[in-house]
Amino acid sequence: MRLWSLHPKYLDPQGLVALWREALLAKAVIRGETRGYTRHPQLERFRSHPHPRSAINAYLAAVHDEATRRGYAFNRSKVGMVREVQPIAVSSGQLAHEWDHLQNKLAVRNPAVHAQWATLAAPACHPLFHRRAGPVASWERV
Repeated sequence: MRLWSLHPKYLDPQGLVALWREALLAKAVIRGETRGYTRHPQLERFRSHPHPRSAINAYLAAVHDEATRRGYAFNRSKVGMVREVQPIAVSSGQLAHEWDHLQNKLAVRNPAVHAQWATLAAPACHPLFHRRAGPVASWERV
């Protein structure tokens, strides 16, 4: 499971579809609707949010918005109610780690999208997150 801290606009089509599916799985885990992935480290930041269900819905809504912007037909009813939520902090080290990871994936899987973003030095966060200084997150597998 990879719930990117990066803005979904940087993902290629395969990555965006995978993110949608994985975020829906994360929503099911947070709601207690599945037995799998219950201890997945990527879910820590959602579970530690004061309103975990609202946070994952806000995450999904931003992914849905990007998919809609691209002309995809993701099912909006799967997002659930979206309300304004407290942003989640993400470290600059975590964003840099994810950016490198994504660039490596794109270089192999979709060179055109890789070339589109390769010179970008400071990618934007997913709208649910806000950047702060710091190292790679403790939950990340480095």
